[in-house]
Amino acid sequence: MKTRPSIPPVKRRHFLRATATAITALTLVPRHVLGGPKFVAPSAKVNLALVGAGGQGRTNVRALFNEPDAQIVAVADPIEHHNLEAFYYRGVAGRKPVRAEIEQRYAAQTPNYRCREYEDFRAMFERERDIDAIVCATPDHLHALIAIAAMRLGKHVYCEKPLTHSVWEARQVAQVAKETGVATQMGNQGHSGDAIRSTCEWIWDGAIGAVREVHAWSGAGRWGKHLSGRPSDTPPVPPEVHWDLWLGPREPRPYHPAYTPVTWRDFWAFGTAPIGDMACHNLDPAFMALDLARPATIEATCAGGLDPEMAPLGTLYTYTFGPRGRHPALTLKWYDGGLQPPRPAEVEENLTFGGGGNGILFVGDKGKIMCPGWAGDPTLLPLSLLDSYQRPPKTLPRVKGHHRDWLDACKGGPPASSNFEYGARLTELVLLGPVALRTGKKLDWDADRMQATNAPAAAQYLKGQYRQGWEIS
Repeated sequence: MKTRPSIPPVKRRHFLRATATAITALTLVPRHVLGGPKFVAPSAKVNLALVGAGGQGRTNVRALFNEPDAQIVAVADPIEHHNLEAFYYRGVAGRKPVRAEIEQRYAAQTPNYRCREYEDFRAMFERERDIDAIVCATPDHLHALIAIAAMRLGKHVYCEKPLTHSVWEARQVAQVAKETGVATQMGNQGHSGDAIRSTCEWIWDGAIGAVREVHAWSGAGRWGKHLSGRPSDTPPVPPEVHWDLWLGPREPRPYHPAYTPVTWRDFWAFGTAPIGDMACHNLDPAFMALDLARPATIEATCAGGLDPEMAPLGTLYTYTFGPRGRHPALTLKWYDGGLQPPRPAEVEENLTFGGGGNGILFVGDKGKIMCPGWAGDPTLLPLSLLDSYQRPPKTLPRVKGHHRDWLDACKGGPPASSNFEYGARLTELVLLGPVALRTGKKLDWDADRMQATNAPAAAQYLKGQYRQGWEIS
């Protein structure tokens, strides 16, 4: 079976021209007028498009079914269908199965409801002018490209974590979000829960004193534990896959089933290793509570040696931070692939350390706070502290749900809690870990210049490379 041809460059030019026209219009319209066309009326439905209809795209669709003012009108994905039985998602996904599920759901209220489908998200953006917002749930290497294109067309954007594939992309996405003023949200769902807010309030209240260590972990590891390097065989491209579109900004390489579905996370070209997959969830409480946007140094060690093509089986990342306002100097460690910090003596035998192989532990001068993964409920350690601790007032605003928070922002409400200004800074912290790992040095980080001052070789991993016609600008 022959690989389908690349999208002709002329289509790329038309797409960029349309984007530029939209930006010009936004620039010329006074700011006070933008609340009309840009934001959706409170009484209206938000017309949504899904870009990326794999397992996580399907998960987002099902969550949005619970929001009565959200309506999914289009789906774009270069893969027609995925078999996800070998993964935790189960079932099937892809452009056609997800479209069918959307139509079936909405048919109860609107007989013969139709959701349009596209292989190419750029074609969808050109033709579906009535889309108010998009949900981006593609592999990591496409996040920034799609999010920036949508924002420049005035679309509100929800994007899965990590927000981008590189540190440079995180800064570009944050800047475009600021320029366009659209409603944004990163898909670290625990950020919208009460638990992360309680954790912050307890720490700020001095429940465990000054925090000088943080340990966070995930049992997530490499999917292809038996693989190494880039696959050498070249099986035919399945008819349901448009491989060139799936590659997007990456240089051409032969199709191989080792890349998709889900297992793309293993490969540096497409994913960001287990830390990219999980740290935006499990590190989020520390980032929110302790002002961790500007590390001083980052280093990493891995099990089994470093493969230039694939993430390690397990990794320990160490970040150091200087004093930050009321917070003292701090060391943060991230563990994945089955690695974990030592179990504290205060975690009694009847207590689960973290939860489900994921967690975070704050070590303070007067005690510890432990939370399960995905920014779960905090527990004070030792438990005697929990019994006597007087909880502080709830000073942080609570929200009604992660997608709900974003949809309200699409309608002119306050910015969502994990908007791209916040999400980009968290993503940058997370992605500095793989930069240190791949560079092979302890990095001295200059955040202002976005530069590892002692390791010029880090620059190639801070930005990445893009093939012609797919550049981010």
